[in-house]
Amino acid sequence: RAMEHDRAIEVYDIIRTIRDPEKPNTLEELEVVSENCVEVQEIGEDEYLVIIRFTPTVPHCSLATLIGLCLRIKLQRCLPFRHKLEIYISEGTHSTEEDINKQINDKERVAAAMENPNLREIVEQCVTEPD
Repeated sequence: RAMEHDRAIEVYDIIRTIRDPEKPNTLEELEVVSENCVEVQEIGEDEYLVIIRFTPTVPHCSLATLIGLCLRIKLQRCLPFRHKLEIYISEGTHSTEEDINKQINDKERVAAAMENPNLREIVEQCVTEPD
């Protein structure tokens, strides 16, 4: 339990500084992510299931998919332990949450999105740590 809690804090520290695609704020400042939106469960020896439930700023947020993509990319790059990653929109907080959840948890769709140079550039700007 203590290890899972420590891992959850570690995950949160990585995602809280992701910047919003439209605003100068971080996801933490906009309350899109918070410590209690991160759940970590041990699923094997030194392997964890990381579940993130983020809350878009408005129910029809057009950037929710992009935010999910930023969360996934940043964690894939930065998590120092073996993990499976599931990212969801907090239940009842977005008008198309089911579609978005499918999209951001589909490896092929994520890979295809990251092949788009415009999209990749936006993701890079959002996940890069400020100096």
